[in-house]
Amino acid sequence: MTAIERMERGKLCPMAGRPHYNHQTWQDGRNVVRYVPARDAAFLQEAIDGYHRFKQLAEQYADEIIRRTRHERERAASGTPKLRRKTNAPSRRRAPAKKSEP
Repeated sequence: MTAIERMERGKLCPMAGRPHYNHQTWQDGRNVVRYVPARDAAFLQEAIDGYHRFKQLAEQYADEIIRRTRHERERAASGTPKLRRKTNAPSRRRAPAKKSEP
């Protein structure tokens, strides 16, 4: 997700017989149309593709978390202990106290 550098909502439609494209998006419950010069169409399409890729990755992430959550709930209901996730957090154990020298 962090590798996606550009995003834009909507879709890009060529205008028949015209030197520009329509960029259509939904904003505040309305279809908003902007005219885009043909020279900018490839850049804008890349941004639209980036947004679609972001949504796809977010959906995959949500599916994985939902799968894990359901699995944990099933384990809890069956009385099986919960699996612990490994973390990179430092240990909570304290080092032995040093004896003070007189």
